[in-house]
Amino acid sequence: MNTVELHDPKALVDASWLEQNLSDPNLRIFDCSTILDFQTGDERPYRVVSCRAEHDLGHIPGAGYLDLQKDFSRQESPYAMTLATADKVASSFERAGIDDRSFVVLYSRRSISWATRFWWMLRWIGFDQAAVLDGGFERWQADGRPISTLPCTYPPGKLSVNIRPGLFVGKDDVLAAIGDNRSCTINALGPDVFSGENPRYGRPGRVPGSINVPKVSLVDPKSMKFKPVDEINKLFSAAGATQADRYLTYCGGGIFATVIAYWLYQLGHDNIAVYDNSMSEWATDPDLPMETG
Repeated sequence: MNTVELHDPKALVDASWLEQNLSDPNLRIFDCSTILDFQTGDERPYRVVSCRAEHDLGHIPGAGYLDLQKDFSRQESPYAMTLATADKVASSFERAGIDDRSFVVLYSRRSISWATRFWWMLRWIGFDQAAVLDGGFERWQADGRPISTLPCTYPPGKLSVNIRPGLFVGKDDVLAAIGDNRSCTINALGPDVFSGENPRYGRPGRVPGSINVPKVSLVDPKSMKFKPVDEINKLFSAAGATQADRYLTYCGGGIFATVIAYWLYQLGHDNIAVYDNSMSEWATDPDLPMETG
């Protein structure tokens, strides 16, 4: 039995619950999948690839597809997947079929981080009736649950938007938190990137003083589901992420960081921010400090 309770139990649903509730007229299910095609010799560390074609070949019945780069990101940004304006994000969610009565279930393929990115964006615009599907599409498919190729039929919705401005931050906030013992900055990337061994994003290393809670450490690689909440709590505690007044999370482009933000929220913390652009910006700016080792 878990001794740590989820702050918002309804924000994490399993495949069995979802299958039982597929006929709920207020349910909105979305495939959030994206692929990052890592490359060298280019000004961006990866190319963002839509998974719409993969979605069309088979998805959870009724589900629509959310295209992160096309519909929710700034096209003029020098970085991939930069958060779009609140108006654009909200209108894109509305066009997808979300309104104030909806209960939204978000899932993704290969990495839960795409679903948590959309969950965090919905929180940012003030929408709290959303959940992440534990185990994502892989768990749904492995369990032999139904797959559909039919197009989504959700009608457009209308949302009441109430922006929470502190949920996404930029480099100035992260820079100001260095050396502030009231703040805890958490890197969600693998230990090789965190240490500087792997210079994937340009200059090797990390934001000085930040700690490492790899996103992959929170997921069971066999089931693709999150590890038990007690185990996740211990991972955060072991890394030193327990006593801060404020938490800032980052990764390569603000995606993995949302998994850490999601779990900080579920563990009861309420002053949490995701550094949008993350190392894609930080590691390429020579004026920003780096730490290795």
